[in-house]
Amino acid sequence: MFRPEPLDIVLILIVALLLFGANRLPETARALGKAIREFRDGVTGKDETKTNGSTSPPSDSQRKSS
Repeated sequence: MFRPEPLDIVLILIVALLLFGANRLPETARALGKAIREFRDGVTGKDETKTNGSTSPPSDSQRKSS
């Protein structure tokens, strides 16, 4: 399997810098990090608590009515 060496990573970063430019590179990295974080939260199921509008677990009365 392919294992990137330090020179490979440097070349990829240089190509990314040439493609996106110095101004857009931080924006692109931030958007990529946010997308990865959302994907990871979706896979682990962390987004299920956000659907009911609160981050706290449901109380006993809410559990009984469901």
